Amino acid sequence: MVKKLHLGLIATFVLLLLLSVVFAGCTSAPATVNNTVPATTPAVTQAAPLKLVIATTTSLYDTGLLNYLQPKFEALYNVKLAITSQGTGKAIELAKNGDADVLLVHSPSQELTFMQGGYGLNRRSFASNSFIIVGPKADPAGVANMTPENAFTTILLKGTNNTANIYFVSRGDGSGTHTAEQNIWKKAGFNYTKDVEKSGLWYIEAGKGMGETLQMASDKGAYTLSDEGTYLAYKSNLTVVPLITKGASLLNIYSVMAVYNTKQPVEKIQMANNFINWLISAQTQADIGAYGVDKYGKSLFIPMSVSVPNATAGYVGDHSTPATDLVPPPSVNATAIATTAAPVANATAAK
Repeated sequence: MVKKLHLGLIATFVLLLLLSVVFAGCTSAPATVNNTVPATTPAVTQAAPLKLVIATTTSLYDTGLLNYLQPKFEALYNVKLAITSQGTGKAIELAKNGDADVLLVHSPSQELTFMQGGYGLNRRSFASNSFIIVGPKADPAGVANMTPENAFTTILLKGTNNTANIYFVSRGDGSGTHTAEQNIWKKAGFNYTKDVEKSGLWYIEAGKGMGETLQMASDKGAYTLSDEGTYLAYKSNLTVVPLITKGASLLNIYSVMAVYNTKQPVEKIQMANNFINWLISAQTQADIGAYGVDKYGKSLFIPMSVSVPNATAGYVGDHSTPATDLVPPPSVNATAIATTAAPVANATAAK
């Protein structure tokens, strides 16, 4: 009996001990649980890059200058440059149609007409080089070191007389180089459409860019007019050599302008102005002056910061004043302004 009582007491004691443990577990402070959501830094959403279409001449593209400059500009602005190259005439048509934001060409007379028509803003000249007349090393026409006008006259006379191995390859595409060629024919006293075009097998119209025209002349053993930069860039693949490098009519000036028309949002004009101001900035002018020196032993282009060419009045544009205009000045064609003016609200908001 005593033994049963003893066992009962022990069982009761164990039961009370278990109950105390359970009770303590139920009443003690709960373990701390960290329900705080970790703080996160909101993602910064950058606006999509603004697309800026540049219509340019083949010489700036073929030399590689624009490919060299493009990443430098894009690194400074949230912008993507889309570069389309063709002859100056076609580039100007793109700009007039509202299919480009910046015009970058080398035909001053065409550029001035474009600006006077109300299609462009803030024309700035940023570089120059020279046209050169190249031809076979044997020089079958005997024009080496003549003036450009005398050389053209000699080539035409021998070509139209069917002298053997006398050929001239023209760009024939309304480009700045083609326009420069026509100016030389005019200074030489010839009517281009009557005396030169389709005057015989000697005169070949390529209808192609400068690089391809040079290659055609090389393959044919012909003469042609080229900008010096493109010639140097293609020189290693050519058999033609420079024969005439001096003459006032060989001056080649490159200018840039913003496009202005009813399709043009003000933010595009402002970015075009940024591009223009960047081209004429001290650093970019230095970059242009250095381009090509390591590979060709000389720069392919002369920046305006180094030398401003002496040219026909108006041919060299301003090259130091910042581009700020958002609308054409009152002096341009009033009819053109009426048909190409950007919305007044956009222009006003940007000021």
